[in-house]
Amino acid sequence: MAAVAPAAVRPGPRAWFVLAILCFVYVLNFLDRQLLSILAKPIQDDLGVTDGQLGLIGGLYFAMFYCVLAIPVGWLADRTNRVKVLSLACGLWSVATAACGMASTYPQLVLARMTVGVGEAGGVPPSYAIISDYFPSGTRGTALGLYNLGPPIGAALGVAFGASVAAAYSWRLAFIWVGVIGLVTAAVVWICVREPRKGGLDVPPAGDRGMHVDEPAPGFRETFKAFFANPVLRGMSLACGATQFITYGVLNFTVLLLMREKGMTLEEVAVWYALLVGVGVAGGMILSGRLIDRLAKRSRTAYAYIPAVGLALAIPLFAAFVWADSWQLAMVFLFLPTGLNYFYLSPAVTLVQEEVRPNQRVLSGALLLLVMNLIGLGLGPTYLGAASDFFMATHPDNSLQMAFYTLIPFYVLAVAMFLMLARTIRRQAEQEARP
Repeated sequence: MAAVAPAAVRPGPRAWFVLAILCFVYVLNFLDRQLLSILAKPIQDDLGVTDGQLGLIGGLYFAMFYCVLAIPVGWLADRTNRVKVLSLACGLWSVATAACGMASTYPQLVLARMTVGVGEAGGVPPSYAIISDYFPSGTRGTALGLYNLGPPIGAALGVAFGASVAAAYSWRLAFIWVGVIGLVTAAVVWICVREPRKGGLDVPPAGDRGMHVDEPAPGFRETFKAFFANPVLRGMSLACGATQFITYGVLNFTVLLLMREKGMTLEEVAVWYALLVGVGVAGGMILSGRLIDRLAKRSRTAYAYIPAVGLALAIPLFAAFVWADSWQLAMVFLFLPTGLNYFYLSPAVTLVQEEVRPNQRVLSGALLLLVMNLIGLGLGPTYLGAASDFFMATHPDNSLQMAFYTLIPFYVLAVAMFLMLARTIRRQAEQEARP
């Protein structure tokens, strides 16, 4: 486990500059990923795809490459220059995003989205590790919480930008413009971000050679076994996977639900849903990061209790959002769950970065994402799209609403898994305290 850096060590202006650049890269990462769901209605009208096909392309097909390739990319980044890996990945997914706007058939769109997944596999894990080497322990929860503003900002910008461009021009132009912006950003990362010393802000306990930062990175097998042999890391990964099953399913189909079944237009989506996503999710990210930095010092069970409480509070409000018969009322009920659903991410990322050795951080972050995204990203949208197709025969006017109702039991499952994780963390702490 990483030792806490001295209280005197504080991140300087350079660290905050790098954090801002990496956060913007994450914004583009998530914006590229969410454009498909934001523009689902015009894409369906143009290419004639079903809800189930949209679920597959936004879920399983994308996740197969995004999740699996994150492992070798993480292994490579732990041994090479993480900044260059991130820059090259950003360039690749940006080219693939532009290619999505040129697809004229469903198979072509699938191929382009799979390539986006290949590129995005090299985005988040290297960034987690770079940030952890710019910010000392005790500030990482806040730093990673700010970095994790990438998804809400990306989703909000994606909604506002994508819907506006699609309404004024076409959905294809939105993909192409975002791809061009990503290529410019990749060059900025290559030129402006310096590779930090791995573990340079971690102070090893006396006599602990395991924390020496100049030692070569452990092998893939050693890191893999250590990660999944740790019951805390294993439990956190699975609990987050159950949560992302909900969040990715909701993200991929909320715009379609609001437009097709609750009467919202693209222009209204571009304003009101963009604001809701940006403010709601960003608030959840910032608040959970701050809570972790404060409460985890008292008890490490906070890493599990904070997500559990957030999800439990979200359940009745989410049910009311699905029930609402107008988009205005639905937006009122959706605001708080939008933030509460993301109370898990900052605690999860911070726990993994604190729990492992500095030269294992990229691969360990990739392993966390592997489990979370194979379950959540791979299965959540795929399930929800298939459920909507299933209900189409009996509920043709509100098949998506019926599918959304079926996510409520998954909320309960995720809360239970985080409560089990809290018990595991408590037991581990008791074992470590024994003489």
